[in-house]
Amino acid sequence: MPANLTQLSALEYDNILYGHMTPAMAAAYLQEEKIPLRSFPEVLRGMYPAPDILSRLADYFLLTESGANAQSLGKKLRNWLSGRNLPVNRRDYFRIAFALSLSEQQLDYLLGLFTDYGIQYRSGWEVIFTWFLRHGYGYLEAKEFFDSLPPATDVERLEPGWNSHLTHEMQNEFQLVQNTRDLYLCYIKNLGRFGSLHLRSYYYFEQYLNQLIHPAPAWDSGQESDYSIESIMSTYLSMRMPSQRKRSHYSLMQKLIKQNWPNTTAIKNIRGHVEDVPRKLLLLLYVVTEDSGCTDGQYRELDENYISLEERVEDHWWTLNAMLSDCGMAPLDPRNPFDWLILYAISGSESEFMSDRMEQVIASLFGDHAAD
Repeated sequence: MPANLTQLSALEYDNILYGHMTPAMAAAYLQEEKIPLRSFPEVLRGMYPAPDILSRLADYFLLTESGANAQSLGKKLRNWLSGRNLPVNRRDYFRIAFALSLSEQQLDYLLGLFTDYGIQYRSGWEVIFTWFLRHGYGYLEAKEFFDSLPPATDVERLEPGWNSHLTHEMQNEFQLVQNTRDLYLCYIKNLGRFGSLHLRSYYYFEQYLNQLIHPAPAWDSGQESDYSIESIMSTYLSMRMPSQRKRSHYSLMQKLIKQNWPNTTAIKNIRGHVEDVPRKLLLLLYVVTEDSGCTDGQYRELDENYISLEERVEDHWWTLNAMLSDCGMAPLDPRNPFDWLILYAISGSESEFMSDRMEQVIASLFGDHAAD
């Protein structure tokens, strides 16, 4: 069993890997909520186990949040620490990190688990606040410094030859800065390179989507015509997921898997670089293209018949995690229902399509609600 999958029991891993768990059984496993969900309070208390976590957060938020009301703030914090809801503002995650003296790595992990992305080093304010956290300063000191800087436009410019590795380059550059004077100079130097969207995830998105838009020629009918985004959505990405927005009648697992499922409008906006690439969409594209989007038809030993199913699954596991890490996203987590479903999809035999396995589970999980 791969080290990263030790959160699954040996029996569960074998059942998934060797086909003992049918799609209907997988859907029942999800519906019965047998996956121990990873919660925000569990992770946060693991980083800060002291009993004064609530009072420490409350004092710090009152200090750093202009016009905060103590009563409403206390209710919000208690909801977070009870798992009733999550912080939705990325600045709140930074406040939490400063309040509890978390490390840069802990903040990145927290963001990655509960938002689609970890720290965005191409965002002007995130890279500045991260630098102040890394060097032991406070949130208000970071805010005062950032407010003194000229604003970044955060306008995305994807001209020919755009560099999808730009975020990593900027991260490395800012990590070398040792004082506020050099931080100011580094910020000014990179002023025209800041942006709110993630270029590396867009690179993968573009590679996968192009495989679906421009399919390989069909042997019996010559060159296939290009697919529209509408066709791609209905043919590949809908996966028989119910399209209605109302979710009150769904179970917790159904809600978590359906949450933020892509649609045609979102894909068009992402392709036009108006919206960021969601982690869920990237994983879906990997499954429906069988990872053909980023291999460029190159020979892989894992395509050979003598490769065992376990070796094939481990390869998918490491490939997916390498891609997610490259994009600043959290690795696959068996305690995340959607990630568990991805694990089930990649665990089929060579003769099975990953997308078919996934679609069958969704059809069974949603039953009468599943799209035709």
